[in-house]
Amino acid sequence: MLFCSKRLAIFAIYCKGNTFFGFMTKLSVNINKVATLRNARGGNNPDVCQFALDCESMGGEGITVHPRPDERHIRRADVYALRPLLSTEFNIEGYPSAEFVELVLQVKPAQVTLVPDAPDQITSNHGWDTIAHQEFLSEVVAVFKEAGIRTSIFVDPDVEMVKNAAKTGADRVELYTEPYAAGYAADREQAVAPYVIAAEAARKCGLGLNAGHDLSLENLAYFAKQVPHLDEVSIGHALICDALYLGLPETIRRYKACLND
Repeated sequence: MLFCSKRLAIFAIYCKGNTFFGFMTKLSVNINKVATLRNARGGNNPDVCQFALDCESMGGEGITVHPRPDERHIRRADVYALRPLLSTEFNIEGYPSAEFVELVLQVKPAQVTLVPDAPDQITSNHGWDTIAHQEFLSEVVAVFKEAGIRTSIFVDPDVEMVKNAAKTGADRVELYTEPYAAGYAADREQAVAPYVIAAEAARKCGLGLNAGHDLSLENLAYFAKQVPHLDEVSIGHALICDALYLGLPETIRRYKACLND
């Protein structure tokens, strides 16, 4: 009986983390910045599609793109070109305008992430108010779910926003992590605390859990160890910057180690 109790205690310790019995947090590489570099010069250098395939071959478990109306980085043509090439999970982020919905339905990625970006917004800087926009989000989620596309809603680490995201019928939420990154150096325990609470709320609501925005080699490992039930992180800007110095294979290796060491 004592032996069984000890084994149960050990099992409970393992279950508190994100890496047990094969459960691993996936790394989805956001390749928007690669398209930004290509567009700055014209032509096809760097090749966005080849870069995505290289990320996969080097261990990335997904590719994320965020096409915006002005096509300042990822273009609609890129989205269509990537779909038949990828062997890992394809995640398309964006504001669910009529044009975006049409694109996603035509491409049918594994996942679509709904983000409340204005057309001229430089980058995402807040999550959805899932109370005020619940009817709109519910309608959009229903369209994607009917097409068999997993749907995630980008939210701040707020329990009420998570709970109301669940009411839309979404499969997952993606926690907006810029506030965590901004507060990490000063007090990482305080910075991560809302995310731990939001993650538990998502679990209770039956939602899967993603996270993204300003996660980096500096702050990712602590986040992954503290936040339970983390299915996936989407990282672009910091990862591409690190690859300039470390090389892409080593950069992906380090990010995956942060998640699953």
